[in-house]
Amino acid sequence: MNTITQKQVGAFVAEDYRTAAVFTKYGIDFCCRGNRSLEEVCEKNGIETNELVSSLESITKSQTNQSIDYKSWPLDLLVDYIEKKHHRYVEEKIPIIKQFLNKLCKVHGERQPELFEINNLFTSSAGELAQHMKKEELVLFPFVKKLVKAELSQTAIESPGFGTVKNPIAMMMQEHDNEGERFRKIANLSSNYTPPADACNTYKVTFAMLKEFEEDLHLHIHLENNILFPAAEKLEKKFC
Repeated sequence: MNTITQKQVGAFVAEDYRTAAVFTKYGIDFCCRGNRSLEEVCEKNGIETNELVSSLESITKSQTNQSIDYKSWPLDLLVDYIEKKHHRYVEEKIPIIKQFLNKLCKVHGERQPELFEINNLFTSSAGELAQHMKKEELVLFPFVKKLVKAELSQTAIESPGFGTVKNPIAMMMQEHDNEGERFRKIANLSSNYTPPADACNTYKVTFAMLKEFEEDLHLHIHLENNILFPAAEKLEKKFC
């Protein structure tokens, strides 16, 4: 039990992504704050440790494991997957959600003033994410691919202008934390994406899209923080 309770939340999800559903159920952030131990999150959230461990074990010990083993993927494949699946998702969904939020503010903002704050938070997130993803696509991801190529060809690699891969990774992780905090505020303002009882279809669809966006962002950040980044740092050490 002690070994399990000292294990980091992100490590559980990295090994079996199905455990993400358990952490989500208990309101535990497994992506931006995945570096906390099970014991720590239980204490902070007032959760019975045995109960959480039991829930996790029921998932990890089940015979039908449909979870994708992202940790087994080559890093260049994982980079391409993140860019083509998650970055594209963000780019495609942002203008749609912004359009719907603007409409909600116009029609319902007078009676539901929190919509304006949700809109402002999402607009800020949209701008920050656009810049964030470009930095990954133009700086960090190409270097990770160079590391993979150099390892395969057993050749040396030039030191990057940013010194070590740890530097852009630290920046990306801080920006992930910022987005995690922003979406916690959005979730709180929207009562965890629960529209009013008499909400129109636009209201319901908008909140459903926001919830889906946050869930995709959680997986997106998890893949980077808990799998890609540690593996990239480990690979870089081979060339030091």
